[in-house]
Amino acid sequence: MTRTPAPTDTSAPASAAPPTHLAEDGTGTGPRADAEPRPGADTDTVPGTAAPSTATTGPGSETGPGPGVWEALVTSALLGTDRRTPPGGERGPGAAAALLDAAAAETVRRRAGLRPARAARRPEPAPEDPRPPLPAAAARRLTTLLADRPGAAGGGRRGSAPDLMELLPQWLATANARGFAAPPQALPALLDAARGRTDLRPAALTFAGPRALWLARLNPDWRFALRATSGAGTALPGSDATERVRGLWDEGLFAERVALLASLRARDPAGARELLASTWATERAEDRLMFLDSLRTGLEAADEPFLEQALADRSRNVRATAAELLSALPHSALAARMAARAATCVSLDRTLTPPAIAVEAPHECDAGMERDGVVAKPPAGRGERSWWFGQLVEAAPLATWPTRLAGRTAEEIVALPVSDGWQSELHAAWCRAAVRQRDGVWARALLGAPTAPEAGGPGAVSLAERAKLLGTLSAGERAEWVAGFIATHGLSEAFQLLGMCGVPWATPLGRAVVDALNIARDAGSYPWSFSGVMGLAERCLDPSEAGRLDGLLAIPDEPEDASPGAGGYWAEAFQRLVTTLRLRAAMAGELGAGS
Repeated sequence: MTRTPAPTDTSAPASAAPPTHLAEDGTGTGPRADAEPRPGADTDTVPGTAAPSTATTGPGSETGPGPGVWEALVTSALLGTDRRTPPGGERGPGAAAALLDAAAAETVRRRAGLRPARAARRPEPAPEDPRPPLPAAAARRLTTLLADRPGAAGGGRRGSAPDLMELLPQWLATANARGFAAPPQALPALLDAARGRTDLRPAALTFAGPRALWLARLNPDWRFALRATSGAGTALPGSDATERVRGLWDEGLFAERVALLASLRARDPAGARELLASTWATERAEDRLMFLDSLRTGLEAADEPFLEQALADRSRNVRATAAELLSALPHSALAARMAARAATCVSLDRTLTPPAIAVEAPHECDAGMERDGVVAKPPAGRGERSWWFGQLVEAAPLATWPTRLAGRTAEEIVALPVSDGWQSELHAAWCRAAVRQRDGVWARALLGAPTAPEAGGPGAVSLAERAKLLGTLSAGERAEWVAGFIATHGLSEAFQLLGMCGVPWATPLGRAVVDALNIARDAGSYPWSFSGVMGLAERCLDPSEAGRLDGLLAIPDEPEDASPGAGGYWAEAFQRLVTTLRLRAAMAGELGAGS
């Protein structure tokens, strides 16, 4: 076999070049007398990092290794051999091939001259994960879920194939509930998935465990794991726990301090508040706002003195957040002040039959109102007086109104007419107050009966507000109310409401959704208008409902006015739904859920 000789190399051999010292970041800093490895020296590279691409240069060479030759080759390749003569000097039809040969030879020379980066220190071994390993079938399922990527099928319809990535959050929740440890070989793919989807991060990092943090320190792409869990270590027992918390609070990065405060607040509200108060005066305004928001967790009456001081903060946003938190404490001094202001704006007009609520909105926003969080300047399109009025009512305790309106109950108050067109403004403010104060009695009154002919209800002015009101009720009551709403109004306005219901859906809710989908199919329209609800059903229907759907898999007889081919698309959508439900049942069985 004949070998084509490589271009003549007149440079010194790579081993004769002065060794190049490499810093930790991979940059060369020039020759060093001590660059050769010493006996026993640690020359391993850090796992997960690539050796830097630094070439050695042969002195006096014109065609051998060197940055000048490499740059000339790159320039010739970019400009083209007809515009730039390659370093070998050849022109004409064979110039392009000669350029590629020269580039290949130069690449080999550059790689041969590389020296591995010397680690500053060998990393500590990955920590052990004491949790039990996944069952083998569940581990295989996890690999399949992580391998599914959006667009893998070309970006078109999925047909009857389940959307595996949408099942991953549910799988992670079940695995975490069972206390399993993540397989080490799955951690890179799991971290990549969490990097791309922030909604996955809490469950993914919980499942990944301590080894995820070890990997995150070695790969910059996974540094989000360090930021997201930096406060978790403070929960570990130890005699120096207080010192470690104080040190991280004083010296940590902003994201680390936010995570620390949130973690501490979850288990020791008073300790978190005291930690925040210790440096409050020296924090930046934007940082104070983020830190103050952490007090929503475990909000208690003992927070009131600190929040009252924050009402005098130089930042308007901080003042507004402090006022919002204080108004969520019904017995706070701010709540009493707002109740007194709001009561002067709302009264019962007994001269009318039946009696009606009369509203007199404030005529000015004084300094006291501004200090208590009322924003003086309204957004575009809002009148000043209605803007101020809404803020007063939503911050006032809901217990104000039965006393103010002749002892009526919440249902009776909501049923009263409101004079001069103020009803929507007043009821919207009561909706916000009910959500803020987590008042189920007022939420039920404002929601009204789900079977009422008005889809907007007696009090809410939008479905978004109704969804928020549902959040104040128990899971069972939410599911029952939404099931009644769907039976009366169908699915066209139910998507936001369904998102507030617990998973898996209770049996009455699941059956109401399936019945409504069946009605929509019989109407002959395409299923794409209900794709959002169908996607929710795939993730939220109880898998035991799969058997009830078998009768919907056949292509139905289409009415004369049906959209062409709609029946086939519906059959495909129901097939995907059934396949997904059975897959979820198999996933739960593999994880031992319910055993």
